[in-house]
Amino acid sequence: MAVEFLVNEKIWFDKFKYDDAERRYYEQQVNGPAGSSSHQQSTSSSGPADQNELLSRISHLEVENQNLHSVVADLQKAIFKLESRLNALEKSTSHQPSPVPPTQKVEPFGVPSKKVELPSAKKAEPAAAAEEDDDDDDINLFGSDDEEEDQEAAKVREERLRQYAEKKAKKPGLIAKSSILLDVKPWDDETDMAKMEECVRSIQMDGLVWGASKLVPVGYGIKKLQIQCVVEDDKVGTDILEEEITKFEDYVQSVDIAAFNKI
Repeated sequence: MAVEFLVNEKIWFDKFKYDDAERRYYEQQVNGPAGSSSHQQSTSSSGPADQNELLSRISHLEVENQNLHSVVADLQKAIFKLESRLNALEKSTSHQPSPVPPTQKVEPFGVPSKKVELPSAKKAEPAAAAEEDDDDDDINLFGSDDEEEDQEAAKVREERLRQYAEKKAKKPGLIAKSSILLDVKPWDDETDMAKMEECVRSIQMDGLVWGASKLVPVGYGIKKLQIQCVVEDDKVGTDILEEEITKFEDYVQSVDIAAFNKI
């Protein structure tokens, strides 16, 4: 009976299962049932999801990259076509003859050419003629007033110039004068100085005015006559004045200019 019981009993043959169950039990006691389950769920759930997301993103980026490459290639082709067309147009325009004006018609030799006039040009001619007539009318209307104003302004200007010239002619101009100090020297100490001064003052000229005088001793009892005079530069010169004074040879030996100042 005991042998039969042991044959039917499977506990010793499945001992590794019981050991694993016991180990998991103790792990749950240490880590807690919630922590172990959540950790297992997170590790079991996060791994495949992250891998699937990465794979999907990589495939999406590859598709976008291919699309961009195709777009760039299309743009390059379009630019090349445009450049070729521009070059062809430039060549054609450079070799193309000058266009014929729209108002002329090219016909074979021997056939008289006819000018083609547009209706707008026909309409524009009467309008331009009317504008010219208006301009002429304006000029005729206002031209007389302008001429009258110019004549009046010229008359006023001439009258003012005449008045200014008369006023300037009546106004006396500035007379240049000079103050001269003369040294009149006698022959010797016996010369009558009073008579010599009387002779000098007897000289009368237009523009000559005699001033103060005095006797200045020279030496050895000889004195000279120092006399002041004012002359007009345009009428009386120093040479004429000296010549007139030296005519009195009985009294005057020489004449010197001691000072000369412009007034």
